[in-house]
Formats: sequence, C-alpha cells, structure tokens
Amino acid sequence: MLSTDLRASSPATLAHLGSLLLCLVWLGACASQHLERPAPGATQRGVASWYGKPFHGRATASGEIYDMHGLTAAHRQLPLGTRIAVHNLDNGRQVELRINDRGPFIRGRILDLSFGAAKVLGVVGPGLARVEIRILEIGEGRSGPGLNSRFTVQLGAFSKRQNAIALMRKAAKHHEGVEVDSKGDVHRVRLGLFSSQTAAEELRRQLMAEGFDALVIVLP
Repeated sequence: MLSTDLRASSPATLAHLGSLLLCLVWLGACASQHLERPAPGATQRGVASWYGKPFHGRATASGEIYDMHGLTAAHRQLPLGTRIAVHNLDNGRQVELRINDRGPFIRGRILDLSFGAAKVLGVVGPGLARVEIRILEIGEGRSGPGLNSRFTVQLGAFSKRQNAIALMRKAAKHHEGVEVDSKGDVHRVRLGLFSSQTAAEELRRQLMAEGFDALVIVLP
C-alpha cells in the first residue's frame, strides 16, 4: 500500500516535515521489532502510514471491499481478521482496528491505516507516525509471510528441464541440497528450507554475491 505524499505548501506542513525527519531517524530501531508468535497481548512498535482514495472500493487481501472511511488496517503478517489496539506514540491517541489487508510494502513500516483510522489517530497530516500495536484477538484468516510459513531460495525457473539441471549442477559445486522442483512445464531450481525468513534472506544474499539471481520464496 502507499501512504499519502507530503506537500510542503504551508508552514504547518513544513513543521510536519521536521517531525517526519525525526521519525525516519528513529525508524530503524522501532522497525526491528517482529511478531514471531502473535498472541493476545503481544505488542509491536514501528512506523505506520495510511492509504485512501486510490484503493477505495477495491478488494482487500481478505476479499472484502476496502472502505477508506472504516476502521481497518493492513499488516504484512498478522492473520486476517485480527483485532488490534493502535497507540500513536507521537500524540497519545488510540483506536481499535481490524486487519483486513496486506501491507505496507515499504521497508521500515509495520502498519498501513485506513483513512478513517488515520483521522482518529491524527496521522493524515504528517503521513507517518510512530505507533505501538497490541493484539486484542487473533483472527481466523490466513497469516502473511513470516508467521507459520516456510521459506526457500529460488535460483531460477525454466520451461526446459535441462536448463534447470544445468543451473542446479553449477550451484551444487558450492552448496549441498540444491534441487529441481518440477511442476507441469515449469522447472524451478531451489535451495534450502527455512522456518525463518531472516535465515532465507541471508542465504539469498550469499548466493547473489556468488553471481546467482536468487530470491526468497514463501512456500504454501
């Protein structure tokens, strides 16, 4: 999801930019908190943004239609339907929301608020805010990547099996466990099976340094 753009069209907006810069300095630390095992009472701190008109009336990840005026939010990992309490650490405002979408997909942000939620929390103007999320009730919907998920690193996908085998043999010179996963006419070269996305990312970076065009795949 995308947050609104900041426009320095007034002194008030310029003041918001100053706050935003402080927030971005702080962002690295607050975004380091992850929810490995969500449960009622668990908390997470980070930066929240908001999204509105471009997505209003479109289907969310849960299948329901996005109402920008409702009290909902997008989170990358929490099960859809999860109820959370959100505390704006910048101004003290709080609101209860329901997770019905996936996002934000910008590094360093943990929550994308609906326009309605952003109004209650006072986030519409600045665009970003430091928040604390507290889980009230776990939803019955599916979790996002990183929770109860498995990960592997993919080195390539080919329509011809011999090309996949050639890449597998190349990677196998330096790594054990490289295999070809064939489904229909697609042959994927993969390495490793992880319960941690961080571990998979470490392997991906190593393979990229070795010259492989690797990416992390979330397995069903």
